Amino acid sequence: MSEVVIGDAASRAARIHAALAALHPDAIELIDASHKHVGHAGARDGRGHYALKIVSAAFSGAGAIARHRKIYAALGDLMQTDIHALSISALAPEELAQGR
Repeated sequence: MSEVVIGDAASRAARIHAALAALHPDAIELIDASHKHVGHAGARDGRGHYALKIVSAAFSGAGAIARHRKIYAALGDLMQTDIHALSISALAPEELAQGR
């Protein structure tokens, strides 16, 4: 997977990647979609809109809610300081192998 970062959001993306390292991901794709939300109330405070696809063994056997909770826990304060909206696709390695 690749990473798409728009403009000066590179340092924010680096902080997000560093936080997600706690999940020992096999792959991360982080797409900054903030440019699509210019003028949106959530964009006024400078926080970003992201789509995340992450593959980690930490998700094996866990349901969607548990996976999202693990991601939010890893991101911690970034959800309050850097991220306004986060679309999540969290897969276990075996699911990726199955083509999900």
